[in-house]
Amino acid sequence: MWTIEYRPKSLKEFVNQQEAVNTFLRWIKSWKPGDNPLLFYGPPGTGKTCLIQAYAQEKNLEFIETNASDVRSAKALETIATSTQQRPFLKKSKIFLFDEIEGIIGRVEVGGVRAILELIKKSSFPIVLIANNPWDPKLRSLRELCKLVEFKKISIWDIEKRLKRICELEGTKPEKEVIRELAKISKGDLRAAINDLETVARGKKKITVEDLKILGFREKEISVFDALKIIFKTEKALAAKLAISNVDKDPEEIFLWIENNIANEYEKPEEIANAYDALSKADLFRQWIRLRQEWRFKGYMIDLMTAGVSQAKKAMYRKFVKYKYPSKLIVLGRTKIERAEEKEKLLELAKQLHCSTRKVRSEFLPYLKILAKT
Repeated sequence: MWTIEYRPKSLKEFVNQQEAVNTFLRWIKSWKPGDNPLLFYGPPGTGKTCLIQAYAQEKNLEFIETNASDVRSAKALETIATSTQQRPFLKKSKIFLFDEIEGIIGRVEVGGVRAILELIKKSSFPIVLIANNPWDPKLRSLRELCKLVEFKKISIWDIEKRLKRICELEGTKPEKEVIRELAKISKGDLRAAINDLETVARGKKKITVEDLKILGFREKEISVFDALKIIFKTEKALAAKLAISNVDKDPEEIFLWIENNIANEYEKPEEIANAYDALSKADLFRQWIRLRQEWRFKGYMIDLMTAGVSQAKKAMYRKFVKYKYPSKLIVLGRTKIERAEEKEKLLELAKQLHCSTRKVRSEFLPYLKILAKT
């Protein structure tokens, strides 16, 4: 993906956010074990992760990123804590980035905040935290410990400058209004702007305003729509796989989004069949994870539902598709109250019959429904 290929490799290449950069540099230069961490916050695509990556690469540090998907238990957090005290083998030092910190805390069953505070206190290396919402009540004690650093939306001018440079490196010539329009519709999100540019420009020597029609209107839920656009439009398997890495939705829900929109994007019967074939294999791993809690299979599920579906097409469809909300989620939303009431009744029956709700549903409920009608 161009967002990876052209991300800054040093602080000199970093776009905008001078105040945040200066705050980070003052902190990192004086940091010593036991010091309080920084807490980055701000809109997506404004350079929160890129800043730490660029600094680590410039200073030859081992960069270790952790997010809510990596931490599924207190045991997983203990493994990370051990790593914060071990010297690296090949690099001169380390720097840690904890993304989606509220999600990490939420996944640790008991004492999540306390565990994070203890980890920070004992770490031999600097730790930076990222929060989607730093004012979340469960982050209160952590927020009071940290120095908050705000990342603001990237200016249109800075986005234009970066997009022009990428076009030069790719040997692509955009019409005068193309770059300005891409910068405008990104709404300060540089990552989204680069993704849009890649969608319309990859493999082309010239980009016209007409090419921008395939982007459509940027929806409020930009992350999931942006991810779907990359999965269905890109011709690279890695780009499709990485498309969901920053989406604020669980892979289970993204699975439903992809399932619901394959036939909207692809037109040829064999492509639709190949896409659903890849998705059905992903579903097998999905069910195995659900039934057996075998989380090691999640990588296979994600590969098949993203890269597998993406590679089902022979060539990119240069058309605008309005991606539809998953019908299953609509049904679940409409029946939420009824299902909650049913669950309460099943729990009461399970208590009276001394068995699980699953057994009540499968073995007792059919007969109870018959009795209720008589």
